[in-house]
Amino acid sequence: MYPFESWLKELWLLSLMIRSYRDLTVWTKGMDLAEEIYRLTKSFPPSERFGLISQLRRSASAIPANVAEGHERGSRGDFRRAVSFARGSLAEMESHLELAIRTGCVTIQATRQAQALSTEVGKMLSALLTRLKRPT
Repeated sequence: MYPFESWLKELWLLSLMIRSYRDLTVWTKGMDLAEEIYRLTKSFPPSERFGLISQLRRSASAIPANVAEGHERGSRGDFRRAVSFARGSLAEMESHLELAIRTGCVTIQATRQAQALSTEVGKMLSALLTRLKRPT
């Protein structure tokens, strides 16, 4: 078997399994994280409505949105850039969450689920980005 044949077989198998961004585990977990952030911010003080609440929700929802957009654009380069943007949004969300803890809007204990999901999504985004950077 020639080297390109194994790549074609791998590409063919992936195309059978992933028909939409909704089939990507990283998108599903990103949506779970965004949902958790929305749940978590419901208990924030009303004074943070246009501050941390808005920033956390926007950055969290941008994670799966960037994955979806990049996947649907159809080019590997566009997908790679979008996954990189998603990683940036994740770091932004983590920073806002840390600020929310430091300012007393939320307790560390209350953020455990969000932090666990954030770690998981971060690992998935990094692995996907590494894969997309490999030459085809």
